[in-house]
Amino acid sequence: QNQVYDVQVCNGKVYVQVQSLLSLTPIKLPFIQHLGKLTLTNVPLSSSETTLCYWAAKILCMPDPEEKVRTTREVQEWWNSGKITEIGQAEAPACPRRKENLTVLEPGRIKRGKGGTLVSQYNIFLNAKGTVLALLLDISWELYILQSSGVVINLATLQLDFYGSDSAWGTARHYRLLEKRLTELGSFFGALPVHNGLWQSATDTSHDLLARLAIVHMVHEARGLDVHPQTLARFAAQGDETSVNVLEVIYKDEITHVAAGLRWFTYICGKERKDCLSTFHELVRLHFKGYLKPPFNTEGRKTAGMTEEWYLPLVKPSQ
Repeated sequence: QNQVYDVQVCNGKVYVQVQSLLSLTPIKLPFIQHLGKLTLTNVPLSSSETTLCYWAAKILCMPDPEEKVRTTREVQEWWNSGKITEIGQAEAPACPRRKENLTVLEPGRIKRGKGGTLVSQYNIFLNAKGTVLALLLDISWELYILQSSGVVINLATLQLDFYGSDSAWGTARHYRLLEKRLTELGSFFGALPVHNGLWQSATDTSHDLLARLAIVHMVHEARGLDVHPQTLARFAAQGDETSVNVLEVIYKDEITHVAAGLRWFTYICGKERKDCLSTFHELVRLHFKGYLKPPFNTEGRKTAGMTEEWYLPLVKPSQ
């Protein structure tokens, strides 16, 4: 009997969604249990709308960011009201759905918004910020699925507070604020090419919760804190108070996201009796290309609990 599988192309790789493990050559069962990403196919799917992971998988398969945001807000209300009562389990897609008319380029080919007219600079920067927020929303939902299914190798189960944290809800709010501002400026998310660099980092660390927290939340999101002062000054110099206010709201919440990533990272290290700093440095050197680049927003990072001993050892040594 012929079988039909869902096929996706993401970051130059072809993914085939199947309900069981496939291989062109025989492999022994003991080997399978160590393949973190592949074990996801053995996880029973949750068909109940009262589980968080059911909605996580559903949101990841939505191509429209607005629909993702709207559904995320609804799920938050259901979670807070008790309509959703269980975490559940589900299978994450190999790559989140995107609109068909969205142009995806390699990260290095994306314009950075330093030239052209003021409007074009705004458009480039705000679209880039929207790309990051859209990806972070997907990453937040995918992380719920990975953690609940036991694919991550660090800890079988986290405290329930992990799922009630503000990561997905807050990111959805940020995206809506930014999309509204883009519309006011005569643009929209997707008007310019986007990249999947952040999702690639998420994919590379999907087997290891500590690595995911380190790279996505404590490196990439912390970098967002670093660029904030300069970005804010650029918009303020043009008298754009509306954009400044939007960016300030996002910045304050991003501090709490970095703080949450660091808090869970130290919590898991404590459970596994690992030294937090040395483990973080090791994971960044293993999974992040290159060095961390100054200037750093020392005050913002400190507010999030990330003092200099976390990141200065990862800067390129002086010649």
